[in-house]
Amino acid sequence: MKLKFIYLVISAFLLFLIVGCSQQQTFETFFHEKMENMHIGEDDYFYKLVHKEFDVAHQNDALAVFKENNERGEQMFIAYFEKEDNQWQWRQTRGAEWNSPVKWSSMNQTPFIYSGTISGNAISEVYAGDEPAKIINVEEGKRFWYAISPIKDVEVMVVKEDDTKEIIEDINHEEVSSK
Repeated sequence: MKLKFIYLVISAFLLFLIVGCSQQQTFETFFHEKMENMHIGEDDYFYKLVHKEFDVAHQNDALAVFKENNERGEQMFIAYFEKEDNQWQWRQTRGAEWNSPVKWSSMNQTPFIYSGTISGNAISEVYAGDEPAKIINVEEGKRFWYAISPIKDVEVMVVKEDDTKEIIEDINHEEVSSK
């Protein structure tokens, strides 16, 4: 009788572990499965997860910075995720291109994530309002920045190597009109 009870307890515990563990999907697994499913059948498609960060605006959230090579060429993306009922949910995404007249963009819902690309080394710091940006080296001469702000519609400022400060508009209108 005792052995049968112990066997049932151990079986129940093992079942709990198996079911519990199978429902716990890692962020990396979720991200890679989602990326592969979104691009099934695309020729010459490639992506690379460049950076990830957890608990960015609150507990159980994350962001990912990734590079894509697709029909539009090389692009950088930042995506925001939240975990609900032990499952990751993809919430928002913004993209950027190198040498584009669009210098930065922001997500339209909280958390407000501002981001953009930087070519070269002339810029040493970026701020979205009062929030300092994280700057990630993507590859030689190419960097990506992002800042998380509680405020929508802030000014984006860069600090250059010579310590000069400049407010950057989201679109470089001179570059657009010359094309």
